[in-house]
Amino acid sequence: MNRLVLIDGNAVLHRAYHAIPPLTAPDGSVVNAVYGFATMLMRLVGDLRPTQVAVAFDRPKPTFRKELFAGYQSKRPKMDDDLVSQIPKVHRLVEAFDIPVFEKDGFEADDVIGTLAKQVSRGKGKGEKIDQIIIVTGDRDILQLVEGDRVMVYMPTNGLSEAKLYREADVKERLGVDPKQVADFKGLAGDSSDNYPGVEGIGPKTAISLINRFGSVEGIYAFINKHSLNPESGIPSSSLRAGMNHEKDVFQISPNVLKKLIDGEKSAFLSKDLATIRTNVVLDAKLNSSIGVHLDTPQARKMLEELHFHTLLKRLIGAVEKTYKHSRPHDFVGSTEKEEPEKPKGEQQELF
Repeated sequence: MNRLVLIDGNAVLHRAYHAIPPLTAPDGSVVNAVYGFATMLMRLVGDLRPTQVAVAFDRPKPTFRKELFAGYQSKRPKMDDDLVSQIPKVHRLVEAFDIPVFEKDGFEADDVIGTLAKQVSRGKGKGEKIDQIIIVTGDRDILQLVEGDRVMVYMPTNGLSEAKLYREADVKERLGVDPKQVADFKGLAGDSSDNYPGVEGIGPKTAISLINRFGSVEGIYAFINKHSLNPESGIPSSSLRAGMNHEKDVFQISPNVLKKLIDGEKSAFLSKDLATIRTNVVLDAKLNSSIGVHLDTPQARKMLEELHFHTLLKRLIGAVEKTYKHSRPHDFVGSTEKEEPEKPKGEQQELF
């Protein structure tokens, strides 16, 4: 099976930075996130056994979501300077491993990944040979891209020491809705991490009930408008009910919930739009045409040596015997085995 692993570089970078204590390179620069990123990347290749890998990054410029809603992600703390300073090194590291980097001004890594996944799924460009896509991220919004056993999401569940592979049934179990309804769920319930407003007063349970009944935000408001619902009645009049095709069409929307939906209609559609991953980004780079992942390149060896990541260098060239858990992707839930950590000017801890 030819398997493409798409990595959300920013998500992995943030987790690596916060999982690894401060670590400095010979020139005095902080490199804990670089070390963690390299560790995780090498481990992912060993565990997931991809035939192709690509990494997507956010760009520093504001995205279209910020233009749609000024409050988007406004509650997120500013990125630490020590983390910002490591981003160029991580880019260099990925390129040294001969892995293509994808990014686009105005869009997030999620949108870039969504576009790549769609292109490969439709057999466009260099994706004709890919049978399966695994997306590596910690962002739940990307669960909307899950599609059977064809497109799955590998998501950390406990820091970076454990992880779970999400298929459609797993998304439904975790969020209460199908992957294609994740954006609808965010449209109603909102998301405090990204500051999606949602519909004020509508929580996750009510959002799930409404979506499971009507299918989407559009379906909810089409029903409300079609039957001229209002907060005083809550449900259609008897004359309207008589003309409905099925008894289930008489769905009880309490006056309280109905008022919240009517008042929050604009916010619901805006929030869904913000949560919807774009799959039509025009990308400048392309996936590697060849099938096969070979991290051991002269450039990678040189960079790891320059950073004094000696343990990682030995692992890369096979000097340290390492056995990965090669479970089938359907069953893979993450590895927690430990290794002796490298200790140049600081202690490390294993990411996986």
